[in-house]
Amino acid sequence: MDAVNAIPVHSKGAPAGGVDELVRLSAADMQGVNALIAARMASQVPVIPALADHLIAAGGKRLRPLLTVAAARLAGSTDEACLKLAAAVEFIHTATLLHDDVVDSSKLRRGKVAAHLIWGAPSSVLVGDFLFARAFELMVETGSLRALQILAKASSVIAEGEVLQLTRAHDLNLDQATYLEIIQAKTAELFAAAAESGAVSAGVDETRIAALRAYGLKLGLAFQLADDALDYGGATETLGKNAGDDFREGKATLPLLLGIARSGPRETAFWERVIGRLEQTDADFRRARELIVGVGALEATLDLAADYAAGAKAALAAFPANPWRTALEDLADFAVSRSA
Repeated sequence: MDAVNAIPVHSKGAPAGGVDELVRLSAADMQGVNALIAARMASQVPVIPALADHLIAAGGKRLRPLLTVAAARLAGSTDEACLKLAAAVEFIHTATLLHDDVVDSSKLRRGKVAAHLIWGAPSSVLVGDFLFARAFELMVETGSLRALQILAKASSVIAEGEVLQLTRAHDLNLDQATYLEIIQAKTAELFAAAAESGAVSAGVDETRIAALRAYGLKLGLAFQLADDALDYGGATETLGKNAGDDFREGKATLPLLLGIARSGPRETAFWERVIGRLEQTDADFRRARELIVGVGALEATLDLAADYAAGAKAALAAFPANPWRTALEDLADFAVSRSA
C-alpha cells in the first residue's frame, strides 16, 4: 500500500490480539453451529441451498455467531441451547447481506461475485427471505420467548436502519448523530442481540445480560466505524469487496462526512458532483481518498472506533477474568485494528 492507501494507525489501544483464541475456544461449539447451518439450508428447490451456500461458504470468521456462543459460555452456560441461537444469528446476518447487495448493486461480497449477479436479484431477495424464516424456526425451537423477542426486535431494527440509510443516501448534510443512529441499527444491533441472546440462554442475572448487550452494541459500532474507514484506506484483496464501494454508491459514512466538513468550501463543488449527483470519473475516488486522508478523517474515525472498543471491553468488567473474557477483549481490539 502506498501512503495514500495506508490506514493511519489509531492513537488509542494496543494492536489487536486477533480472534484466534476465541475461534479456538469456540471450535467444538462452532462445529455444531455449522452443522445446523448446513442442515437448515437444505431445500427441495435447488437454487436455495446453492445460492445460500455461495455466501455462507465464503464464510469469514462468523463473528456474530461466535459472539453468541462466547457470551453464553462467559455467562456460565454448559449446554447447547446457544447453538441454535448462533445459527439463527448467522442466518439473519446472511439474509441482510443478500438484500443489501441487491439494494446497493454490489459486485463483490466476501471476495466472491455477489449472488444477485449470478442468480438474479429476485432469487437473492427470496433466498434472503427463506433464511429469515429458517432463523425464526431455530429461535422458536429453543423454547426461549425472550431470545425470540430479542432477535425478532433486532431484525426489525436492522430493516429500519437500512431504510433510514436509503432515505439519506447522497446527503452531504448528514450529521454525525444520524450516521451513528444508522450504523447502530444496521450493524451494532445484531452484535448486541447476538451477545444478549447468548447471555439469556445461559440464564444469567439481568446485570450481566445488560453488560453483554452493552459489549455487543459497542463492539458493533467499533466494527462498522473501522469498516467504513477501510473502504477509503484498505485494499480490495483484504476487504472482500471492492475498495471504494461506499464512495461509488454515495454512502454518507463518517470518513466521508468528516472529509467534506474539513476540506472546506473550495471542495464543495467536487463533493456535490461525486456524492450528491454521483457523477464520477475513474480518478475521483483517488482524489476523494487523498482529501479524506489529508484532513485526518480516517484517523478521527478510527479514534472513535477505538473509544467504542474500549467501552466494549469495560462492559466485560461485570465478569471475572477468564479465557472467554480475555478472548472477547481481544475481539474488541481486533474490530478496530484488523487489516480486513
